[in-house]
Order: sequence, then C-alpha cells, then structure tokens
Amino acid sequence: MAPLLLHIESATDICSIALSKGEQIIGFNETTEAFQHASKMTLLIEATMQEAGHTLSELDAVSVSQGPGSYTSLRVGFSTAKGICYALDKPLIVVSTLATLAGAMESLIGSGHSAEGASASAGISSPTYYLPMIDARRMEVYTAYYNEQLDEVKAPHPLIVTADGFEEELNQGIHLVLGGSGAPKCRTILEHKQIHWVEILCSARYLVPLALQAFDKKQFVDVAYTAPFYLKAPNITVSKKKLL
Repeated sequence: MAPLLLHIESATDICSIALSKGEQIIGFNETTEAFQHASKMTLLIEATMQEAGHTLSELDAVSVSQGPGSYTSLRVGFSTAKGICYALDKPLIVVSTLATLAGAMESLIGSGHSAEGASASAGISSPTYYLPMIDARRMEVYTAYYNEQLDEVKAPHPLIVTADGFEEELNQGIHLVLGGSGAPKCRTILEHKQIHWVEILCSARYLVPLALQAFDKKQFVDVAYTAPFYLKAPNITVSKKKLL
C-alpha cells in the first residue's frame, strides 16, 4: 500500500504543507505572507488533512525540509514535525532543502520547461550542473552543485556571489542552471551564455520524491536528537538598550 506522508517546508520565508499518497500529492497549502510559520503552520496542516479527508493518526511518516535556510523558520518546522511524530509515534524523515530544489529544477528542465538565459533558445547542453540557491544576507546564498544525475558534486556551502565566481566551471564548458530564492539577486552580476535561470521556490510538494525514497529504505531519524542543518550560526545581535 502506498504510504501516506505529510511534508513540511519551512526553510525560507514561505511555509508550505503537502500530503502525498505514494507519488501522488493529494493535499497542499502554503502561506501567502512571509514569515508566518509560527502562527500559520499548524493551521495549514489541519486544513491540508481535512481537505484530503485524512487524519494525522493515519500518517505513515512525516518529512521536513532540513535546511539550510532561515534559522527561526527551520526551528518552527522541525518543532512541529517532531511534535507530531512524538505524540503519534510516527517516524520522521529529513530531506535536504538544496537536494529537493535541485531535483525539482531538473524535473522542470526535463519536462520541457524553458530556462532563461543567453542561449536558452538553443537549449541547455551537457554537461550541466544544477545550483539551487537559498537567499542569505546581502550577496550571499546557500548553495550546492548537482550534476545531471542529481549526484552532489559540491557539498552545501555559503557562497558570496561575484561576477567571476563560476569561471572554473564555465571554462570547462559546464552549463549552470540557477534557481531558488537566492537566484534573482545574482542576475544583476551574472550574465553568460552557459548560465541559465529557472524560476522556482521551495515548496513542500518537492519533498515528495526524496521523502518517498527515504521511507522505502526506512531511512528515519531520531526524533529526539535530530536538528536542522543551519550551515551557519544565526545572526544574533546584542540589544543596545541598557537594562535597569
């Protein structure tokens, strides 16, 4: 029987919830306002389950986007996922946010979705790297490199984007497909016939393929000790107000 999985995406400013039965998505909801995770997440989950005609007790597992991304947003997503799993004794699955985005980008290109770029009309040639990007501060993004088989070529890392930042790959004739919340701000300084752009943002819908693979392989994590993949320490500032 196809497993019933709940998926939570909270790595960025938009929160979304998906419910899948096997490979089929049978429920989906997301916020329309930024950073409403704490106030909206449980309501989105409730609405998604009700609209699909299922209850949380029927779930076979819960999957959550692991990060990297917003420190606070990830904590809300993990707390919610872990709370459901602990209360109902359900297994927990964590899925890399960047790997999820890369898979969705590859699927879009493979299905004939046109990427933008100087040579878009001629199509994207091999070899190709997919670079999902999560927005960080200023000109910094969180990214990783994935090849056409979605194997990880370069591990997740913070990257300050510069005009010559991808010269090594471009000089090797590699085409780069960029997408995610961090990609738009890079367009102002990156222009090359081998650089292509896909409009895509994190979504709980994209967790389904990797979460299903993990479920089939019983790759569950410890509910008590699993934490988000922050990649960098949170940017915490000290208040300038004097305490009396």
